[in-house]
Amino acid sequence: MTRLSQRAAGVIRVIAVLAVTGPVFSNTVLRAQIATLDERVAGAQRVVVATTRAVHSEWRENSHGDRLIVSRVQLEVIETLKGASESSLWLEVEGGTLDGYTLTVSSLPLMQEGERAVFFLDRGQGAAIVPHLRGQGILFLDDNNQVRNSSLRLTEIRNRARAVQQ
Repeated sequence: MTRLSQRAAGVIRVIAVLAVTGPVFSNTVLRAQIATLDERVAGAQRVVVATTRAVHSEWRENSHGDRLIVSRVQLEVIETLKGASESSLWLEVEGGTLDGYTLTVSSLPLMQEGERAVFFLDRGQGAAIVPHLRGQGILFLDDNNQVRNSSLRLTEIRNRARAVQQ
């Protein structure tokens, strides 16, 4: 084999390896880890079924000096599946609409009044209550008690919450 053909063969091997491993590597690095239902229940300090009654957005500065819209969301608790039982809670989430600006955070849903969901909650900084695992801590329910865009039903979430706590 000539020097040029050896070099060409080496380049072809590198391209072949990148073609095979590149997509696998990029998918592994870029894909967010999705927590199982059991992991969400076990990891959250509180799990409730609630309806959003009010959404109040305000400007805040984060620890990096960025100016963000943060929404305080009043939750009317319908059922407590884990943790202390309260009839009303205030949830804080980054994102919302204020002064004609909408901040959409890729890892959190925009919260609107009247939505019903299962909320997996943790204590944030200070007295704030935040979604456990950010957007993975909010599972919106439809009128049939099914998680939107899913086959998961509220009865299964209740059953898993009971099983994980035992």
